[in-house]
Amino acid sequence: MEKIQPRSLYLEVADRIRDLIEQGSLLPGEKIAEKALCETFGVSRTPLREALKVLTSEGLVENLPNRGSRVVRLTRRGVKNTYDVMGALEGLSGELACQHLTDADVEEIRRLHQLMLGHYQRQELAPYFEVNQQIHERILAASNNDVLIEMYNNLSQRVKRIRYSVEMGSANWAKAVDDHEAMLEAIEARDGKRLGDILRAHLGHKLEVAAVSGIIDEE
Repeated sequence: MEKIQPRSLYLEVADRIRDLIEQGSLLPGEKIAEKALCETFGVSRTPLREALKVLTSEGLVENLPNRGSRVVRLTRRGVKNTYDVMGALEGLSGELACQHLTDADVEEIRRLHQLMLGHYQRQELAPYFEVNQQIHERILAASNNDVLIEMYNNLSQRVKRIRYSVEMGSANWAKAVDDHEAMLEAIEARDGKRLGDILRAHLGHKLEVAAVSGIIDEE
């Protein structure tokens, strides 16, 4: 039996580039400067190009014939198609979660919700998004469906950069918080159908915010 090998270098490089894309350091449509990234990461072209293949398979990067690679542009149609599927998966996760949530699970989601509200009241966008995501992850985990979670997370990688780029206006931010208030009520009532409906609509709202913010192309 072969020994377990250390994690491949190209996967570490892929993680670093993925972070740059998600955080907006590499912009949609921007060409990947391979030489500069090799110097920054201290690696050769081989692991970098293997990393780009991984990111291409995830839909984050696209190859340009004889011109290297660039960050994939986000279009309204592409994001909508992705959100439609994610919404169906997240809605199902809400329905399933309400069958499995323990009192301890509900209490933890309630705690995260209050923490999120504090960030909202102080207008702390980055930590608000972080706690917001933790709430959604708790609901997904409570679905007890590994296939659903894997499919959702794979799709989420494609549009994750929107979270770092969007500028929430006061009305949109208030609407997002209202959605989460309704989610918590449904969770406390173990109302799976209502929670599923809210989660599906919540992603549709995110699409509209992204479109208004100008971070996705109208195409």
